Amino acid sequence: MTDALKRLSDEGVAIWLDDLSRKRITSGNLAELIDQSHVVGVTTNPAIFQKAISGGEGYEQQLTDLATRKVTVEEALRMITTADVRDAADILRPVYDRTDGQDGRVSIEVDPRLAHDTAATVAEAKQLAWLVDRPNTLIKIPATKAGLPAITEVIGKGISVNVTLIFSLERYREVMDAYQAGLEKAKAAGLDLSLIHSVASFFVSRVDSEIDKRLDAIGTDEAKALKGKAALANARLAYEAYEEVFSSDRWNALERAGANKQRALWASTGVKDPAYKDTLYVDDLVAPNTVNTMPEATLEAAADHGQITGDTVRGTYAQARAELDAVAKLGISYDDVVQLLEDEGVEKFEASWNDLLKSTEAELQRLAPTEA
Repeated sequence: MTDALKRLSDEGVAIWLDDLSRKRITSGNLAELIDQSHVVGVTTNPAIFQKAISGGEGYEQQLTDLATRKVTVEEALRMITTADVRDAADILRPVYDRTDGQDGRVSIEVDPRLAHDTAATVAEAKQLAWLVDRPNTLIKIPATKAGLPAITEVIGKGISVNVTLIFSLERYREVMDAYQAGLEKAKAAGLDLSLIHSVASFFVSRVDSEIDKRLDAIGTDEAKALKGKAALANARLAYEAYEEVFSSDRWNALERAGANKQRALWASTGVKDPAYKDTLYVDDLVAPNTVNTMPEATLEAAADHGQITGDTVRGTYAQARAELDAVAKLGISYDDVVQLLEDEGVEKFEASWNDLLKSTEAELQRLAPTEA
């Protein structure tokens, strides 16, 4: 079942699970995936926690205790989510030790309502790192304009970061610049750069969803022939940028000081269009020193019938550029698409967080002790 996943790992792609719940932790399922399916990390986001906690299983006792203490709903939510991340980090600790900190990571996101507030994002990142208190945590910061200086500031304090919601090549370059600036600050402060890690989460399937919709609206044979190509092209050109940035003189100086490359992480890798093969964004994004974070359905599909044929990224850059150029020639604005996707991404996570706040508040009220 896991031969394809082993091949993927052997090609230098770290397999991370894009999901977490208390049931997954307590049932032994997470440990099983690590043991049998080559999973070496976990990512979470507000939508994942909304689904897990609203499902309820495993959370009632902690919710009851929090209700008894009369904590605010925001505090309750942070106590619950950081507990799950801490426990998952402990399960993954042997992987972290074995890989010298590269894998064995669990990501937790800053409050998405802070996405456009640099200072609040930095403060929240510091608080989350303190609350979870595990070296194998990654704090997720969105790649908004306000997020970029926050990334630099947080990395500069020695906190490892997962930069999320990256859609555009220009923004990805800004993220890599922010990471290097943070390492330079950390170096100036005398911190050990070898202990700082980062991934840059480049979103994949949503690019196809939006561009395919616009191609369908155009409706020509030429437009239809380009469906399902833009997301892979975009991600492959992101890897080209990664190769360029992390071979520069600036980077080489940091690497000599002990710094770790910020790996590209392929996010949103579950296909949205059932017409596409369900392993499309796994099979066709194989490159060394990358991460692919998969929902469980995609992980199972890759294990069952993934076709891992070696590196499917390097050597494709000219074709990728041609495909994005062809989309642009049809009047579809790349800049408009990626900005829309960033805005929608922030809004969706904020909506999930707000839904989670409401459902958690309702549970706290339900479980609150009655006054005598």
